[in-house]
Amino acid sequence: MLFWLLQHFGPFLEQAESVSSGDSRVFLTARIALAAITSFLAALWFGPIAIAWLKSRFRERVDSASQRLNELHAAKNATPTMGGLFIVAAVIVASVLCADLSNSFVLFALVAVLGFAAIGAIDDWVKISSHQRGLTVRQKFLAQWGLALMLGGGLYWHQHTYPLGVDLIWPLGANSIPLGIGFILWAAFVLVGSSNGVNLTDGLDGLAGGCLVFAGSAFTVLTYLSGHRLMAEYLSIPHMQGVGELGVLFGAMVGAMLGFLWYNCYPAQVFMGDTGSLPMGALLGLGALATRQEVLLVIVGGIFVIETLSVIFQVGWFKLTKRRLIACSPLHNHFLFKGDHEMKIVVRFWIGSALLALVAVASLKIR
Repeated sequence: MLFWLLQHFGPFLEQAESVSSGDSRVFLTARIALAAITSFLAALWFGPIAIAWLKSRFRERVDSASQRLNELHAAKNATPTMGGLFIVAAVIVASVLCADLSNSFVLFALVAVLGFAAIGAIDDWVKISSHQRGLTVRQKFLAQWGLALMLGGGLYWHQHTYPLGVDLIWPLGANSIPLGIGFILWAAFVLVGSSNGVNLTDGLDGLAGGCLVFAGSAFTVLTYLSGHRLMAEYLSIPHMQGVGELGVLFGAMVGAMLGFLWYNCYPAQVFMGDTGSLPMGALLGLGALATRQEVLLVIVGGIFVIETLSVIFQVGWFKLTKRRLIACSPLHNHFLFKGDHEMKIVVRFWIGSALLALVAVASLKIR
């Protein structure tokens, strides 16, 4: 809406073009900031309404495979979940108000957010309304992969004409591997992996939300730089025309997560559930694919990667030796089992996420 108004305000636009940057002709930087503020205020406003509604319908059932973990989390039983509904609502509202809705990258991102939110909502609803622990692994993966393959196909169609648009780029040395049509499968893997990585991290009050603030901030910068021809050339990163508009969505994501943390910080009044973790993780993955920075996603989302690997290694090690590699996976549960307070674990993970985001952005100039 704001983009349309500025675009059609002729005399003012002529002045704006002389001072605006990137591919967006009308104050991209200001619209990113406005999207962050709008989504933050929207999340704050939606929060009490959503929590009251969720409290009467969707309460968390503490029912993991670990009896000890259930005991440690007993106080969280019956806390409202599916708070991702008002995270997604805040992101959508801010995006509709501030982003260019004719931009293909923006449309792909909105489809990813809404699609993965729907999968997460179904998973949460099955968990709450029955004795199951959500969708089966097969059902969940089929839904995620189906949506991810469609998004991968769309990105391939849009990006294959760009220089390095469908190449796998190694940041150090600027080496690349042409993926060709294989980009679609690679894109699906990145989207599914990123969404599930955030989902696995969402186990303590404020943990995933805080890490998403730092990761989202990093990708706000990365999308802006990739969409800015001069900055991309200066940093020797792929210039993807129009991708700067994704910065508006990432700004909205950061604002929405800050608003959500207002209610999700310890002790949490609401959990995001799969309804929030899956779409926010998918948005990170889509940002990496659009900017051709999947390798940097591993650094930016290092906490999510470590949490995911801790589960994979724990399961593999147990199958091989019948012993546990760590006390409990994902990794944050290991420290919980060792007696660390929940907030100490969360803040330390936040610190790690902030440092990784800074390292990733700083590495752009290392060539």
